Amino acid sequence: MTAGANQGAQAQRAQAQGAESGFTAIVLAAGKGVRMRSDRPKVLHAVANRSMLGHVLAAVQEAGASRLAVVVEPGREDVVREIERLAPGASVHSQAERLGTAHAVLAARAALEGGRDVLVAFGDTPLVTAETFARLRAPLREGAAVAVLAFEAADPTGYGRVLTEGGRVLAIREEKDASQDERSVNLSNAGLMALSGAHALGLLERIGNDNANREYYLTDAVALAVADGLPVAVVPVAEAEAQGVNDRVQLAVAEATIQARLRRAAQLGGATLVAPETVFLSADTVLGRDVVVEPHCVFGPGVVVGDGCTIRAFSHLHDARLLDGVDIGPHVRLRGGAVLEAGVHLGNFVEIKNATLHAGAKASHLTYLGDAEVGAGANIGAGTITCNYDGVSKHRTTIGEGAFIGSNSALVAPVSVGAGALVGAGSVITRDVPADAIAVARGRQANREGAAKTLRETLKAAKAARAAKKG
Repeated sequence: MTAGANQGAQAQRAQAQGAESGFTAIVLAAGKGVRMRSDRPKVLHAVANRSMLGHVLAAVQEAGASRLAVVVEPGREDVVREIERLAPGASVHSQAERLGTAHAVLAARAALEGGRDVLVAFGDTPLVTAETFARLRAPLREGAAVAVLAFEAADPTGYGRVLTEGGRVLAIREEKDASQDERSVNLSNAGLMALSGAHALGLLERIGNDNANREYYLTDAVALAVADGLPVAVVPVAEAEAQGVNDRVQLAVAEATIQARLRRAAQLGGATLVAPETVFLSADTVLGRDVVVEPHCVFGPGVVVGDGCTIRAFSHLHDARLLDGVDIGPHVRLRGGAVLEAGVHLGNFVEIKNATLHAGAKASHLTYLGDAEVGAGANIGAGTITCNYDGVSKHRTTIGEGAFIGSNSALVAPVSVGAGALVGAGSVITRDVPADAIAVARGRQANREGAAKTLRETLKAAKAARAAKKG
């Protein structure tokens, strides 16, 4: 199951909660993120090897969004490419001026038409789950015009306050505009909001900018709805889940939170993480049943591990697929489309890149196999490398079923070693080796009796002469 399977379960619950007619999700992703001190847009900074924007897009889709709209800064083609990669059907809208959150939502006016319920999310809140998005929308189906996500803040300084009276929501007041009494309220606005399709556009168009910042606040939709006699609901959320990411410190906190979720999901799915706190997973990592992951392993994007595999300590996997019963490590690196079929064994300090090892193949230590295909049951000796790059182009090496490659051999691609062939240790193979042949390509050994002693004496005498000259 995926290490991110916690969201899979949440998605099922989200669907069960009634995403039958779908809703529109508008994701605000136009912030500059000055505090990140980065040339990269804030929403493209990664958590568990997925952009923060990617986490939000995934969560709203899992919650049942049938239409996606993303508001971006003009000229950010990198953000647009990320949207197209992760949510190809999403519409992209530009916010040229930053005049507040309501102004940002109205930049996606076209997405507000059609009468669908609307859920407003932020591209820098990667911890909000699909289940929470579904809970936020749920009150709309029970008659609420507006639903707001809120939390009891340990320290509400800086947050907008959710003002209530007798259990009724009255308004959300930004801190700069709040009275002293209102600032004493701990119930704080998480920013995310859902609006019913029947009222969304009408409420948003009536929001003004009569406030300290002269901005159009999305939160003013609450007071407008109350004034119209429309029901407003508050949906509770844990403060930690609602946190946005504004700097590198908060990015690290988000990473730690997501990693904890992924590790827990992997363990509940049947994988053993010997020292979970030392294992780092990607949002898309898939670990099968009875997988054992030893300490200090890192899983980059695109890794799928089958049942019964063992990943030993200090291994790094990226863009790799392991079938059942594979045993690798310690200190193995897999990357660039590595495929290990059932029963493959890789020992310490082996690197595989863009190569397929068929069932039962072995490379027990100190080996590099790049741009290669290794047949079933083949044995690759220590120190073997495929010389796959000539300085301009990459070339492939093919090693047949049951072949034996002796230690410290170099296979200069393009080259093939036939099934059952044997390559002698220390060989440099530049021509194809037929099936069942023995290939030896190394210089003939010559022994010069007594030469080592003579050489040592000569070297020592020269050293002594240099020392005497300096003295």
